[in-house]
Parts: sequence; structure tokens; C-alpha cells
Amino acid sequence: MAKRNWLGSLRLDLRVAGIWLALLLAGLAGTFGILRFAETAYERDLRVWQDRLHLVADGRFTAVNAWLDANYDHLRELADNASLQLYLTELSRAGSDPEQSRALEASRGYLYNLLLATAGRTGFTARPLGPEVAANVRRVGVAGLALLDRNGNVLVATPGMPPLEGALAAALARVPAGGRGVLDLHLNAAGQPALGFVLPVFAVQGDPGPSAEVGRILGLRETGAAFQRLLEQPGLAEPSLETLLVREQGAAVEYLSALRDGTTAMKKRLARDTPDLAAAVLAAAPGGFALLRDYRDREVLATGRAFTGVPWTLVTKIDRDAAMADSDARSKRLITGFFLGLVLVLVAFVAVWRHGASRRAGAAARKYRELADRFERQKDFLHLVTDNQSDALYLVDEDNRYRFANQAAATAAGIAPKDMGGKTLASVLGPATARKIEGLNRHALKTGTAERALHRIEGAAGEGPRIFESVHVPMPATEDMGRSVLVVEKDMTATILAQERHEATLGQLVATLVALVDRRDPFAANHSGRVAEVARAIAGEMGLDDISIETAETAGKLMNLGKILVPEELLTRQGPLEEEEKRKVQKSLQASADLLEGIAFAGPVTATLRQLQEHWDGSGEPEGLAGEAILITARVVAVANAFVAMASPRAYREGIGFDQAIENLREGEGSRFDRKVVVALINHLENHGGRERWGNFAKLAG
Repeated sequence: MAKRNWLGSLRLDLRVAGIWLALLLAGLAGTFGILRFAETAYERDLRVWQDRLHLVADGRFTAVNAWLDANYDHLRELADNASLQLYLTELSRAGSDPEQSRALEASRGYLYNLLLATAGRTGFTARPLGPEVAANVRRVGVAGLALLDRNGNVLVATPGMPPLEGALAAALARVPAGGRGVLDLHLNAAGQPALGFVLPVFAVQGDPGPSAEVGRILGLRETGAAFQRLLEQPGLAEPSLETLLVREQGAAVEYLSALRDGTTAMKKRLARDTPDLAAAVLAAAPGGFALLRDYRDREVLATGRAFTGVPWTLVTKIDRDAAMADSDARSKRLITGFFLGLVLVLVAFVAVWRHGASRRAGAAARKYRELADRFERQKDFLHLVTDNQSDALYLVDEDNRYRFANQAAATAAGIAPKDMGGKTLASVLGPATARKIEGLNRHALKTGTAERALHRIEGAAGEGPRIFESVHVPMPATEDMGRSVLVVEKDMTATILAQERHEATLGQLVATLVALVDRRDPFAANHSGRVAEVARAIAGEMGLDDISIETAETAGKLMNLGKILVPEELLTRQGPLEEEEKRKVQKSLQASADLLEGIAFAGPVTATLRQLQEHWDGSGEPEGLAGEAILITARVVAVANAFVAMASPRAYREGIGFDQAIENLREGEGSRFDRKVVVALINHLENHGGRERWGNFAKLAG
């Protein structure tokens, strides 16, 4: 009996021990699982903040770069001014000669007024230091514009330009000849951060390079509060979110922008070897994301971007405790709840066992609520980011119904973003516009590649057109939605209308130049216009694209521009020219290209002019190009020029008939001319009314 009781007690003890062992293993496994879950959630939240900080850093990096480029553009507008280039060349040559300097006083006055107006318009100005009534007291300038000669001497400067001495002179000397540069951020005489920009000025018609540099433009400006505001992210109100600029200075890292702790710009430096210092780490390895320490010795999540034109690094950071507060609280709740549950299990195993199912259901419900809350926050953040974009973004499904739209898209449609969901494109955009968008969406889904298109919608009476570019990106199907298309619309109205105005202005300039040439050579008046007309007809006959057709026509109009450099007595002589005189006239084609170098045409007009004297067999000049190596536009204009020259009379000869001109062109096929171009001309003459339209070519101009 005793033995049976002992065996029964042993079996009971073993069962109890097994239960406790199972509970212990379950507790260990649960502890590991909870810690692992908390770690995974923490890493997920960390990745969310990594994406957020990357977005903010990229936005602020783009804004600062745009500000730097805008300052260079202001100086480049001056450097490309032909009058400034000419006057600066004359002033540089005058040097210290008092007589020449007095003779150029008007030029100096023009440049002074030009610099003064530009400085006031572009921000390169500031109130000089010193009393308003500067009696026997020198007022020290802190910002301005200056024109320098090749040796760095100031030729003309605005009143606010500080003296170029000391650190400024040394920084200016480090800018290479013929190149642009920056006089890095420094504290000026007023104790304010200032920045300098240097751009070379080249001689009129000179090729960009050190040898053609006649001087430089120097612009100094204070960065000011507007520059500091570039580092602030619109739409985000995180108190500890901060974007700042730093640079390496020897063994230290210098903070270039104002700091949240009240430190003003360029008034704080820390050692680069400070452990985990965010500014030092990201200056050495920009682009990364890490948990570091900021200038207040607080843990921060930070990322950085390095600039190429200046030795700066942009650092975007947020306090780790503020960013991860929700994640930390959630982890603490999970761990505390688990261990409390484990204690309850140990104290009342049976009760816990009975109610285990309900507890698991409650835990699952809490988990789902947390996931739902996190999803809602992420959705709100997505709206926050996209609603601060100027471009319209919306997502449509295969039935072309809206599934998502940002504020810009809703504003353009005149509907609240929440009301756009489920509506069709036709009901929002109108049937005509919707058909175009739907066609592009179908093609994007069919090909699996992004589609791009430009749209022009004429406005109502009294309103201008609306021009926008749309990009259609196919999106794969998800659990919640089938295939869809993300549409991004960018308003291009201002850009396109400005381009059209530029093209109209360029056309007027071309017409003026052609009229100028015709006045100097009255016996060949209208020659350029006729060449342009024939060249356009040939290019159209060959099926060339619009840019090539416009290029051929423009080159035909401007081919004789170089004649303004030919003595007028040669152009008006009523008799044959000698060989040397003919060469002067022939060289005017290359002079035309030289005069037009640097003007922005839609197509290769300048290159076309340079190749007009090239021959199909390579026997031409100036480079001896042959065959397809010669631009098609140059081959077209060469045939048109030869045809018009033969068909048109001159003061010393009669023009030949179209048939004889064509015969002469056919003889030059394969040697001087491209056969395809000659055939296109003949086809236009015979089949598309060329003979009738150009019958007046036989009339002598002037």
C-alpha cells in the first residue's frame, strides 16, 4: 500500500513538474516572442521615420540647391549681356591709362547702373555699416556686385561692395580662371553670414575658356532670414524636427545655420571626433540614416545630403524620444502586459486556462486596433506629404474611377479630396479630356510602362489656355485593389507659353537680321528668303520632323548674315568678282555661323550653317565631311541655295531656267549633293506646284 501511495505521489509530482516545466517553457517562449515582436515593431517604426526624414532632407536639399542656382542665374544673365562683355573688354584694355579711362567713362556709368539695378532686383545689396552722414568716416559695405578684370582688380562696383582684401581676396584667388566658384559662407563686417558667387565674363564671340576670359562678375550677399526659411519643412509641425547646414573645418565641424537652442548662424563648432556626433558622421558619409547624437548631446534620428558646388552637408534630424515615443510606449505596454499575464497564470493557472481563449481574443483585438491606428497615421502622413505637392496626383482603377487624389488634384477639379473617391474621370474632367487620359491609362496598363503626354485645353473667353503634362504609371494589383494607374499632372502653362514667346521673339530677330543683310546687298535681296522657302519645301517633301524643317528654314534665312562683314562695294559690284573676292564672299557662310554661336535655337542651326560648304563625296570644307556625316539639314539647304542661286538673276548675269538648274544639280549628285535631296526638290517642282509658286525667281531683286 505504501509503495502504491509512493508511486502515485511520484506520478503526481511528475505531472505537476511537467506542468511547471511546460509553463516555464511557455513563459520563456512567450518572453522571447514578445521581445521579438516589440523589436520588429520598433524596426518598422524606425523605417517609417527613415522614409519621412529622407523626404524632408530631399525637399530641403532641393530648395537650397535651387537658391544657389538662382544666384548663379542672376550673375549669368549679366555675364551673357553682350554690351557688358564689350564694355568690360574695353575697360580691361584701358587699364590705368587716364586718357582711355576718361574716354570710357560713359561705358563705366552704363555698367554701374546695370549692376546697381541688378543688385537691387536680385538681393545682392545691404545697408553699409557706418553713420548715415559719412563725414570723414568710411562706411564699410557688406554686399553688392562688382566687375573685375583678369587680375582681380575692381573696375565697377555697387556702393555696398566691401573691399576685396584679406580672406575675400584669398578666396577669390582660389577660383580657377574661366570657371565659376563660390566664396564660401563667412561672417561679414556686420557679423552676418554672407556668401559670394563668381562667374567669368568672356569676350564677345569668344569661345568659353580661360583664354577668352576678359573679367569676372563677383556677387556678395547676406544669406538672411529667407535662406534660413529654406531649411524649414512646410506642413510638418514636429517640435524637435530640425534641418541644418554644417561643414568640416579642420578638426571641427561648424554649424552654418541657426540652431533651435538659440545659437545664431556660424557661432557653434564641435570637435569632429565627438562620439556619434550627427554632424560629423553625416559630413563624412552623407546619405546614410542612423541613431546619433546632436549638438545638444541628445539621441536623434538623422540623415544627411552632401552638396556638390559648396562644401556643405545638410543634416535633417529629430529627437529619438519624440519620434519613437509611440513605439516605446507600445513596447512597454506589450512587455508589461505579458509579464502581468504570466504572473496571473502562475498564481491562478486554472483561471487563466479557463479564460485563455478570451484573453487571446482581447490581445488580438488590441493588436488589430494598434495596426489600424498605425495605418491611419500612415495614411494621414501620406496625405500630408502629397497635399503639399504642387503637382496633381491621383490613382484610378481599371474602370477609370478615382481611388485616391491629393489636394492639388481636388483643387483643379473643384471637389473636396474625400468626395472624389469612386467618381469617374468623365464626371470630374469632362468627356473630352477624360477620353485622352483613359486612352493613355489603357496603353500604360497594356504595355506595363509609363506613358507621358502634353495636353492643351483652351480656356473660356478672356482666359488663356491651360497646358499640363501627364505621366501615367501602371501599378500592380494588390489584395485590396486590382490593377491601377498613378497619374501625375504637372502644370506647364507658364513654361510652354514662355517658350512660345521666346520662339516668336527669335523669329522676329531672324526677320530683322535678314532685312539687314538684304539692305547691304540689294542685288541679292530676297535670296535668303527664297532659300528658306525652298529648303522648307524640300525638308517637308522628305518627311523630316518639325524641328529639322524649322532648322532648315531658319538656316536658309540666316545663311547670308556673315555678309555684314563683307565690304559693301563687293556686294554691289555690277560685274564678275575676282577669285580672292569670291573667297571673301564664300567665307561669309562660316562667319554667319560664328555670329550666331551661342544663340539657343530649337535645332542645330549653327551646325547646319557650318556644313553648308561640305560635299557629299568629302571634297568640301571646312572639315571634309562626307555622306551621312553631313547633317541632313545642311544637305537640304545646300541644294536649295544652289537652286536659288542658279535660277535667280544677278546684276552681272541673267538667271537660268528651272530645267537647266535641275540638270546642273543632277550633274552634282554623288559629288556635291545628296541624290535624295535633289530628287525631293524635283518632285516638289513637278508634282506639288513648285514651278508655279517659284516662277518669280527669275525677277531681278532691287
